[in-house]
Amino acid sequence: MVVDDHPIWRRAVERDLVEAGFEVVACVADGEAAVRLAPATRPDVVLMDLQLPGITGVEATAELVRADPSIRVLMLSSSGEDADVLAAAKAGARGYLVKSAATEELIEAVHRTAAGQAVFSPGLAALVLGEFRRLAAGPADDPARLTERETEVLRLVAKGLTARQVADRLVLSHRTVQNHVQNTLRKLQLHNKVQLTRWAIEQGMAE
Repeated sequence: MVVDDHPIWRRAVERDLVEAGFEVVACVADGEAAVRLAPATRPDVVLMDLQLPGITGVEATAELVRADPSIRVLMLSSSGEDADVLAAAKAGARGYLVKSAATEELIEAVHRTAAGQAVFSPGLAALVLGEFRRLAAGPADDPARLTERETEVLRLVAKGLTARQVADRLVLSHRTVQNHVQNTLRKLQLHNKVQLTRWAIEQGMAE
């Protein structure tokens, strides 16, 4: 399954996969459609864009993996930021590939993902491994680990504001708010905004 909101990119990836001998069971433009169609199409591998309309690629990945742990998600993104890579890995993605990768790299990454291998570039692999080791060594739910800005964003998210509403309220860019949310999810070892909101309410942060 290919999940990307850019039609030209989506069709190009589908074409490359078909030419390489893969069966593409679905091509969709958003995470909601991916989650909805996965039970019927039963993809072995999902190529997931990071930035999607509606729920993010990270949130869609968490939903897919939770519903069917056998699904292997390979994240495709134009972003190589540490926070994005770690958020994808925490959500259950088996790998992370930047969109600037050559077609041959993409095909090889899909083969490796289908075989159950983790597919990260050497630098990203070290980053992910180091982060998981750090999380394993310390408490996961300490509110003191959040920065002041992350806490401020979390309080508004827990009150039901969207990322764009939070951005307007705090005079930040939409991208910055999304990064704060993903960083908070990573620090607290949570998978999506629903879990994040529940955690914030339990901590008394949503009065």
